[in-house]
Amino acid sequence: MKLAVLSGKGGTGKTLVSVNLAAVAEQAAYYDCDVEEPNGHLFFKPEQVTEKTVFVKTPEVDPDDCIGCRKCADFCKFNAIAVINDKAMVFPDVCHPCGGCELVCPAHAIFETERPIGKIAKGVSGNVSVTSGILNMGEESGVPIIRTMLKEIKAAKQDLVMIDCPPGSACVVMESIIDADYCILVAEPTIFGVHNLNMVYELVQLFGKPYGVVLNKCLDGENPAEQFCVEHSIPILGRIPFDTELGRLNSNSEIVSRVDDKYHQLFSGILQQVKEAAPQ
Repeated sequence: MKLAVLSGKGGTGKTLVSVNLAAVAEQAAYYDCDVEEPNGHLFFKPEQVTEKTVFVKTPEVDPDDCIGCRKCADFCKFNAIAVINDKAMVFPDVCHPCGGCELVCPAHAIFETERPIGKIAKGVSGNVSVTSGILNMGEESGVPIIRTMLKEIKAAKQDLVMIDCPPGSACVVMESIIDADYCILVAEPTIFGVHNLNMVYELVQLFGKPYGVVLNKCLDGENPAEQFCVEHSIPILGRIPFDTELGRLNSNSEIVSRVDDKYHQLFSGILQQVKEAAPQ
């Protein structure tokens, strides 16, 4: 079973939920797809870490062979190629490496080279295998790293896979939930939290994924995010209290379900609800 954990913005508690759900399982594989700023490894502190570089193909132009016909520039929908002084010039930062420019070039002046954009780190922490995608600073898109991780998820034989998605609802998030069996949406109890929850709520509906909500930082009194769930008939999987001790443990990179029985029971209960709600 592949579970994706989403939130409309950073700091909502997405990693708190995904890390602890993986930790309370008998065996689990945790994949940190928040490649721009992965931090799950700070909690798991994995051992036996290995790393693999991720490359993308980038077109290059041989100026001696280029005839300035503009077919490559006209083909590229992302404006990653311009023709200047009758020679094609590639802007790799906006290139989506489809290989089309190489195919349409009548002079065979375009060829592809491999460029490193990041890496994937793997390790082990107790009952959890930990995989983190890490995007190199300055790179435009982490989608190729996430796709590489998803291929590994498909090949994995784990009973439970926890996917810690990037925040928001952009392309990297869509890529992360493609193969998920169930989506867990994490929300804060504020008006802004409702706005952020609505973003990912609309996303999982668009993808036709089953889903439920975990309410984080809950206080006594009115909870706009909970009211949103009631109005839209969204299952509430659990409520995490606004707790200074939880905040202290979390800020010290502790996995709270491993050091506090109260939170072990809380996250075990959430995981059980998810297993019952997820399609078999």
